[in-house]
Amino acid sequence: MTSAGPAAGAEPTPAAELMHVLDLEERSPGLFVGTTPRTPLQRIFGGQVAAQALAAANATVPADRHVHSLHSYFLRPGDPQEEIRYVVERIRDGRSFTTRRVLAHQTRNGEEVAIFALTADFTAGERAVVEHSLPMPEVPGPEGLPGLAEVLAAHPDRDRGARALNRAVESRYLRDPYDPEPRTPPDTHFRAWFRVAGKLPDDDHVHAAALTFVSDLTLLSAGLTRIGGGWGGSVVGASLDHAVWFHRPVRADEWFLYETDSPAAASGRALCFGQIWAGDGTHVASVAQEGLIRSLG
Repeated sequence: MTSAGPAAGAEPTPAAELMHVLDLEERSPGLFVGTTPRTPLQRIFGGQVAAQALAAANATVPADRHVHSLHSYFLRPGDPQEEIRYVVERIRDGRSFTTRRVLAHQTRNGEEVAIFALTADFTAGERAVVEHSLPMPEVPGPEGLPGLAEVLAAHPDRDRGARALNRAVESRYLRDPYDPEPRTPPDTHFRAWFRVAGKLPDDDHVHAAALTFVSDLTLLSAGLTRIGGGWGGSVVGASLDHAVWFHRPVRADEWFLYETDSPAAASGRALCFGQIWAGDGTHVASVAQEGLIRSLG
């Protein structure tokens, strides 16, 4: 995956910045190196590591094979000051499916440690024998809905981390993500529109990696809807695992609706599910994650 990058002296667009994150250096066969943009955060955003790991796996599969699912575990927090090394293992190259395993490493006190593990499966596709999908909820389109700037204007104490995580992504919210009021079933879902801010290449591999990046932005927040308040209050969270199933191709630089909810939480962990629809109502992906939620008190 390569990108030309911005012209000398030009201010890079958010999309170009995301492409720079996904444009890994192949240091040797099966070894790819990724960097992290400057951030005030003390640890690397999990969606970045997942997207880079998928980009590394993508670089080792035939061009006509596209990811249909990925399953991953966050093993340690990533250090934004250190490069990340992705080692790709070729698990299977079959007639119908291709499987890759990726282990991400960083250096800690002079020692090489694993921070993330991903397994991704790719296919060229087959004729559909059965086909169905979830209908998109009837919701307002993104036009006219408040974006991140409007939301943060009402919650200036949440500004720093939120802007850093959403720099490359435009968002429009159907509800305040920092709503202090707890919600009860069946009204516990959270919905928002997202798109990468700018134009991405016409490459399904790039859009799958970009969608993976975005899919981690609000998912764990679904575990907080029953207590209200969102992130930045009395709780802190961390992703433990992350899975994405890609049902159909999607353009991540065009508006898509992301609906999240949490069916269960116990023992300090919340299980969260997500569904993604393209702007035309096509159901394009499903997401699942379990995350750790701890009290700061």
